[in-house]
Amino acid sequence: MTAPPLVVVGHGTRSAEGVEQFLALTARVRARAGAVAGAGAGAGSAPDVEGGLIELAPPTVGDAVNRLLGGLGAPGRPVVVVVPLVLAAAGHGKGDIPASMVREQGRHPGLTYRYGRPLGPHPVLLDLLAARVEETGAPREGTHVVLVGRGSSDPDANAEIAKVARLLWEGRGYAGVEPAFVSLTEPSVPAALDKVRLLGARRVVVAPYLLFPGVLPDRIVAQSLAWRSERPDVDVRVAGLLGDCDELAGLVLTRYREAIDGHIRMNCDTCAYRVAMPGSTDKVGRPQTPHHHPDEPDHHHDRPSIAVQVAAGPR
Repeated sequence: MTAPPLVVVGHGTRSAEGVEQFLALTARVRARAGAVAGAGAGAGSAPDVEGGLIELAPPTVGDAVNRLLGGLGAPGRPVVVVVPLVLAAAGHGKGDIPASMVREQGRHPGLTYRYGRPLGPHPVLLDLLAARVEETGAPREGTHVVLVGRGSSDPDANAEIAKVARLLWEGRGYAGVEPAFVSLTEPSVPAALDKVRLLGARRVVVAPYLLFPGVLPDRIVAQSLAWRSERPDVDVRVAGLLGDCDELAGLVLTRYREAIDGHIRMNCDTCAYRVAMPGSTDKVGRPQTPHHHPDEPDHHHDRPSIAVQVAAGPR
């Protein structure tokens, strides 16, 4: 049997370095994909792997699907596996990426896809975070960590960052781990730094919970350094990003195998698109459309034929 091809879908960035790292990770996943053959996938060969971005930079999701389907040869009912390269299930993972695949189904009649779950939270990511903190040279004892997520209008996604902060603190010997966000919601990076200082912190590592370089990681560094410049009594260090690495590539392939084997465990109990959550009641059942991408020539953001409906859950 031939393993179903894999589409790794990322957010996209205007940072050339960020796009380069996304492409490098996709290539790393492709190189490691031989280990997938026969490992619970029922396949006798390694999957083809391509990557696409939903906005801001090429390659697009359509580019990735076209390359994979071109390699399949004869027409039929092709199946691809889609793994969202997102750390928490928010609007991109819940809406933009599935809607992009609905658009691809319109372009490629007969196409079906299996959708993997977000990368986090996962012990691999927690170990990577701890390693990035360690790389700053700060000892665990007496060190407070400010864990910085992207930030979302989805309360479920923001709650995931608080969960990751707690999991990072448990058993690792840090003085404390506080969650923060770099956009869209509070507490901000400066607010979290103020909090740990009031708690007595004299050494803080700001740890971005982000994958690749871009505008938001740069903002985290700038805000952290600006805060430190006005408070010389606190040693503030900024950890590196998770980045392109073997551990992350292995986790992508784990999500790929789960999607094939049917072991998907989505968190839908607090999804704002299914359950009326305070402050987000207007999102329940809202149709989702693909994110606007300038390199998708026939894409219209409000095109109803490529909207995907999220079923509301029980009340």
